[in-house]
Amino acid sequence: MKKMKNGKNQKRIILEKLLRAMAVLILKKYNPKVIGITGSVGKTSTKEAIFSVLSGKFRVRKNEKNYNNEVGIPLTIIGAESGHNSFWKWLGVSFKWMAYLIFPLEYPEVLVLEMGADRPGDMKYLIDFTKPSVGVITDVSFSHIEFFKTLNNIAKEKGTLIKDFDRKKLAVISVDNSYVAKLADQTKAQIIKYGFSEEAEMKATDVSFVYGDENEKEIKGISFKLNYKGTIMPVRLGNVLARHQIYSALAAASVGTGLGINLVEVARALENFSPPAGRMNLVKGIKNTFLIDDTYNSSPTSAIAALDTLGEIGAKRKIAVMGDILELGEETEKGHVAIARKFIDISGDIFFAVGKRMETAVSELKKYGIAENRIYFFKNPMETGKKLQEIMREGDLVLIKGSQGMRMEKITEEVMAEPQKAENLLCRQNNWWKEIPFKEV
Repeated sequence: MKKMKNGKNQKRIILEKLLRAMAVLILKKYNPKVIGITGSVGKTSTKEAIFSVLSGKFRVRKNEKNYNNEVGIPLTIIGAESGHNSFWKWLGVSFKWMAYLIFPLEYPEVLVLEMGADRPGDMKYLIDFTKPSVGVITDVSFSHIEFFKTLNNIAKEKGTLIKDFDRKKLAVISVDNSYVAKLADQTKAQIIKYGFSEEAEMKATDVSFVYGDENEKEIKGISFKLNYKGTIMPVRLGNVLARHQIYSALAAASVGTGLGINLVEVARALENFSPPAGRMNLVKGIKNTFLIDDTYNSSPTSAIAALDTLGEIGAKRKIAVMGDILELGEETEKGHVAIARKFIDISGDIFFAVGKRMETAVSELKKYGIAENRIYFFKNPMETGKKLQEIMREGDLVLIKGSQGMRMEKITEEVMAEPQKAENLLCRQNNWWKEIPFKEV
């Protein structure tokens, strides 16, 4: 099949156009409110938090799996799963679509759509047919910078989501990210700014970890005070571990408030928020240890935030298992050096480097005098998991993180206390993913 300039073959392009046309007809008939979410990191957790807040008041649908692109978003709108290479499954998608068009079926009042923008032009393509009335921008950082070259270009791409909003629409933006904060000047929409800083309207203060009783060392979650224009509500996120995940809760509170839900109901709904698999989830490890499973993907920003969390939680030893960060282009060396320096800042005990790009981090650690017996280097996750299992001991807290292509979930599965629960606790556990062998990237 002939490859096109953007790397897609002709069959894929035809599929995208067909699904887009099908989605447009569904949207015209049912006219749901569309919430678009974009950002370099934090999109999926924010989507889940928004879903938690809204689902008590509205009929809500969100995109599942990795359905955040030109194929996945139309499928979400239709309410169907991909047919992959099966003609019959795609025929089933068509029948479902026709049923929604022909019959007056119950349809979601709100669609919560995570929107991936990996290359210039992606965002415009998605919003041209979904036409969001609420736009959420979480972050601008080095993720996918290989295709954008500069952070300003990434910000411009993400800002496309809200740029043409009028005063009837709502823009929810993270004021703590300087690139995102500047986007407020480029839209006519109503704006709710969220974050930890004084400029935020939806603000978090007094953050603390929640532990078990005196006989338990297990961390139980995180709590904070939610402050919106002088109204203060205590919030406990029982399923959340990292301070930076509070941003997702704040974005969800902003959207909920913007759609008329009071702050008491918002706080109550957030108690049910759980980050998706592979996003800073606490998993019990072998030998009475704990794992911070952050294996879904990585960027310099999210890796440093994860290391900060590792540093803040009490433990006998703190082990960082860090895989390569991909798609950084010219920023590759800088990004991996930053990870090494953060490990030093948090006084980590043992560093596992996985992948050839992480050799840069290893060199940096040695340059700063970290002893060689505290540093391990492997080219693949399988060997890493075996060595990690060997050196772990009771009381260890282990962070496991890396880009999707590094398949770091294989390490978590190797050292988790209950591997039979991997399907429910870890990312990339369906048969399609598990059959793909790790390949050095």
